[in-house]
Amino acid sequence: MRKVIISKIISGHIEESSFLWLLRANAVAAPHYSLKDFAKLDNRVEAHLDGLRIAADEGWELVKELKWEEPGEFFAAAELAFGSEDKSRINLVLERLTKVPAGLSGVISALGWLPLEKAKQHISPLLASLDPVLRRVGLAAAAIHRFSPGPALGKALIDSDLLLRARGLKAVGELGRTELAPTLRQNLKGEDLACRYWAAWSLALLAGDPLAISALRSIAEAGNKFSERAVAVYARRADPQAVKEWYRKAKLPMARLGIVAAGALGDIDGIPWLLGLMNQKPLARAAGEAFTFITGADLALLNLENKPPTDFQSGPTEDPKDEDVSMDPDDNLPWPNPEKVGKWWEKNRGGFAPGTRYLLGKPMEIASLNEVLRIGKQRQRAASATELAIRQPGTPLFETRMAGFRQRQILGV
Repeated sequence: MRKVIISKIISGHIEESSFLWLLRANAVAAPHYSLKDFAKLDNRVEAHLDGLRIAADEGWELVKELKWEEPGEFFAAAELAFGSEDKSRINLVLERLTKVPAGLSGVISALGWLPLEKAKQHISPLLASLDPVLRRVGLAAAAIHRFSPGPALGKALIDSDLLLRARGLKAVGELGRTELAPTLRQNLKGEDLACRYWAAWSLALLAGDPLAISALRSIAEAGNKFSERAVAVYARRADPQAVKEWYRKAKLPMARLGIVAAGALGDIDGIPWLLGLMNQKPLARAAGEAFTFITGADLALLNLENKPPTDFQSGPTEDPKDEDVSMDPDDNLPWPNPEKVGKWWEKNRGGFAPGTRYLLGKPMEIASLNEVLRIGKQRQRAASATELAIRQPGTPLFETRMAGFRQRQILGV
């Protein structure tokens, strides 16, 4: 009986750590998660992982019985395996990973979860692997820790495996490797979209290269999975007047990208345009978020929001014929009340100077951007990290996805 009870407890730790990891995967870029909220969620993940560590061999035996289908399962198994330093356990995880690519993000996250000194001993053999999937895991893990992968990075940038090459191009920007700008330029015109995007992203981040800025705009306008991220960096690096002209011309479906551009630019010149979009239901919440990005006005806290409309449906529907199962990108954002927001702006606009770029109501300066890292929501914190990297060439991009409790320790909050 005691063995049955213990097995149920251990199984509960496995299920909860896997499920909570999926929650944190969404929380990483959630508009309503602060660092405190994120750390609280990660503390819950850590508590269940600790339960598995205490269970030792009994825990691992139950982990082996997983279906090995979801990234969360791979995260729990990989964290336990890498943490134990047991080669047979590690080999089992990596063997399963080569058969189920969907587990990649979970395994990478597990290596990122470990303290750097412990992760290093696993990253090096992965970088030396003959399997490009495992080299990608090693490279991604090194990038998450902002740890130099050595010669493996340069090799990845010319690898024939395009997924590995794309990850390497992204790592260049994350690590602040300005000396690799020439290699980034060589990838701007390749046929692979991911490689073009990450080359442009890194090159714009590190050097503000005109060719990279132009490439980001082209990628954004083409309408693909990178469009929103591309326009956010384009707006931060392009000539402000060109950005304003671009987003003012944006019509549906490009209007959403225009909103992202206006929020990223942070110039109050875009606020009248955003106020007008708050009357359009498909764009209202995104426009409200961009308004907050610029002004720092919390629509919910200041009672500048409306109740959700009853005649508007977004995200996955219950219709089995509807093939669109993507989540609503504006979920958890408040619905702005255009009239109230407009009155607030009229009252407070005197505190803002035209031509100045703002993030959460403060001019974008090193001190205020660091403050956003401490007090902002996840999307705002990611924007702040990007702006800080732009202002400090050669400095690694702050990782807002790392374990929340570790971020709080680094930031002193």
